[in-house]
Amino acid sequence: MKANKRFFNVDTNAQVGIGTLIIFIAMVLVAAVAAAVLIQTSGTLQQKAQSTGKEATQEVSSNLMVKTIEGIRAKNTSTDLTANVSLLEVKVGLNVGSSPVDMNQVVISITDGTTTNNLIYANNEKTYDSAMEGFDTDGDASDNLQALLINSTTDVGNNGAYFFTAEKIRDEDGSFTQEKPVMNTGDLITVYISTVADGDTTGYTTVGDLSSLTLLGTGLEIAPRSSISIVFTPEAGAATSADFVTPSSYGTLETVSLYP
Repeated sequence: MKANKRFFNVDTNAQVGIGTLIIFIAMVLVAAVAAAVLIQTSGTLQQKAQSTGKEATQEVSSNLMVKTIEGIRAKNTSTDLTANVSLLEVKVGLNVGSSPVDMNQVVISITDGTTTNNLIYANNEKTYDSAMEGFDTDGDASDNLQALLINSTTDVGNNGAYFFTAEKIRDEDGSFTQEKPVMNTGDLITVYISTVADGDTTGYTTVGDLSSLTLLGTGLEIAPRSSISIVFTPEAGAATSADFVTPSSYGTLETVSLYP
């Protein structure tokens, strides 16, 4: 009697299929991780590109424009005037398409060739840890101008050597106030810069419409034939400069046209 023989087939196809499946799953996982990294990176780059583009636009478009500069001489009487300009009235506007400019963040550098004063807006409390002494956020611009000419700020010095004030001329949207002096396109303001010479602080009590003043010096001296340079540096955007040479004589003029 013959014994029954059994034969077993060796089939490895299933093992090969599982290996392929494992590799496929691994590739999908790697692709998913790579895609996530690419998406995150592209998002970060897009945000940085938008931020850089915005900053670049501000740097190009945010420009102040100096329209005119007039100098006012302090006086005692209509015929007794200082030999130097005591106050500058600078008419300032914005270029077309400019972004808003906060005058609180503008630094004005003025030099007569010997002395240089770096001025900030009178309500700026950050730079010197204190606003200008006598500044009134709800007050009239002329009151703050008077404080600029006659007051001194503790731990800082004479107001005119460290601060400037401003007054709106045209402000259709009401963006410019003494407390928050923000300029938009179309706005026009007057910036007041004290230039009282140290030798003109006695004997002269009137500057423009302000009288009964006890003036404080600024270290500047804007005499005839002086070369003056003024630079406006905003928070964003290009700096704006105005350079001029004063006339050879002021004569009997109380208000002198200096620029352009």
